[in-house]
Amino acid sequence: MAARRLARGRLTVSFECLRQPREHVEHWLIPKLQTRDRSMSDTLPTIGHWIDGKNVLGEHRSQEVFDPATGKAEKRVLLADLETVKAAVDSAQKAYPAWRATPPLKRARVMMKLRHLLEANAEKVAGLLTEEHGKVFGDAMGEVQRGIENVEYAACAPELLKGEHSRNVGPDIDGWSELQPLGVTAGITPFNFPAMVPLWMWPMAVACGNTFVLKPSERDPSSALFVAQLAVEAGLPPGVLNVVNGDKEAVDALIDDPRVHALSFVGSTPIAEYIYARGCEKGKRVQALGGAKNHAVVMPDADIDNAVSALMGAAYGSCGERCMAIPLVVAVGDDTADAVVKGLRAQIAEMKVGPGKDANNDMGPLITKAHREKVLGYVQQGVDEGATLVVDGRDLKVAGHEDGFFMGPCLFDHVKPSMVIYQEEIFGPVLGVVRVSSLEEAMKLIDDHEYGNGTCIFTRDGEAARYFSDHILVGMVGINVPLPVPVAYHSFGGWKRSIFGDLHAYGPDAARFYTKRKQITQRWPSAGVREGAKFSFPSTK
Repeated sequence: MAARRLARGRLTVSFECLRQPREHVEHWLIPKLQTRDRSMSDTLPTIGHWIDGKNVLGEHRSQEVFDPATGKAEKRVLLADLETVKAAVDSAQKAYPAWRATPPLKRARVMMKLRHLLEANAEKVAGLLTEEHGKVFGDAMGEVQRGIENVEYAACAPELLKGEHSRNVGPDIDGWSELQPLGVTAGITPFNFPAMVPLWMWPMAVACGNTFVLKPSERDPSSALFVAQLAVEAGLPPGVLNVVNGDKEAVDALIDDPRVHALSFVGSTPIAEYIYARGCEKGKRVQALGGAKNHAVVMPDADIDNAVSALMGAAYGSCGERCMAIPLVVAVGDDTADAVVKGLRAQIAEMKVGPGKDANNDMGPLITKAHREKVLGYVQQGVDEGATLVVDGRDLKVAGHEDGFFMGPCLFDHVKPSMVIYQEEIFGPVLGVVRVSSLEEAMKLIDDHEYGNGTCIFTRDGEAARYFSDHILVGMVGINVPLPVPVAYHSFGGWKRSIFGDLHAYGPDAARFYTKRKQITQRWPSAGVREGAKFSFPSTK
């Protein structure tokens, strides 16, 4: 049956597939869509937007969505214009009064239902991640599970929203605080965690009584739209969560719309700084998480074999496309460095690189051809600057996937702080080893770097570990843990130029970010008692 479409200006709401069973129906994906955009191939399924609980199409600009393992375009995503973003905010604004008035426990029950639906559809979501991002399926399943844990925590909103109460703060006067929602809120999320990072944001936002407009990465948008569909199935009213795909035009529209009261962002530092500055100028509450250059310190007394194994996953997992990846090892002493490089070289030789759908592979492709070229450029720059390229993965070819965006793991030794590969975030499978003579020297390197997202230390010395964790100028610290990503009931965030804003992501800080405190002081005078005017400032004395 052909899709019936209801025109609303330039927008089109598609009702195709609505008669099918709700489970596994991909409302956001319309096969072989014809539009007036003549550059759009009618052989590619098209991804639209999710507004007011419906799939929304339109005559927008568009771009291709690739399978990184094959290098072929498999879908096309529409890029929202100003009108589309306005429609999403309109929907969120319209839904807000009723959702704000919904008891917190009922909002929490939606989150509990969503959790069960996500668990039932975890493999489906992970498959979308593998198809569009390229990460191996096991890694994708781990991302989905971390996202589910944030939904679980959002279900605790009734407890988190309880205010404080004090009786008799003055004669017959009571005082209390309430945590009230902000209104329409928005999130802008990156390509590297297309399922998890949105779940850092909108579940807590809506559990606190806000409505939400999500702009996921246009490089891998399908998982965010599928989860939005599951949220409606879980009982989330239409308009409480809206998803618009797009680029800078959509981002700026969200920033500039006065009805959007808060923005959360995860991505690169230049964009984070831009969104924070522009959002604050517009009077919005903003948290913007930026880039990272995480150092792992390996002490001479460390369990080198276990440290090397931990570093392998931290450096090359998800092809290094993680803001908590470890791209730098700071080895204390030449003997330590030699042992670490030897161990890494041996384990790299055993790595399997290939399509993420193959469960036997350890590492998949990079997200796009352009990003692969950028990472390859960094490797060449490291060679040109004099670092020793111990393992060169630039010429890797995966049989049957020669056009995929693959490169092998690379390992540098003798990296210096003056080198670009030390200073800048590469976001690829490139690990560098820096040699220092003491823990103090290692810590100075970390403290002097502009980023302060995460770091870790490998040691058996409790005194050294305690000193390191207490004094290092970094927001998230691991002790014999290479990826110190906090669990859902703690908050995530770095220091320095890795974050802009006072509150971190998810956990307790999320409840604070998505609410505003109201203090109420109440007094009921006794009937029939007349009191004279008092001109002194009120106090309890």
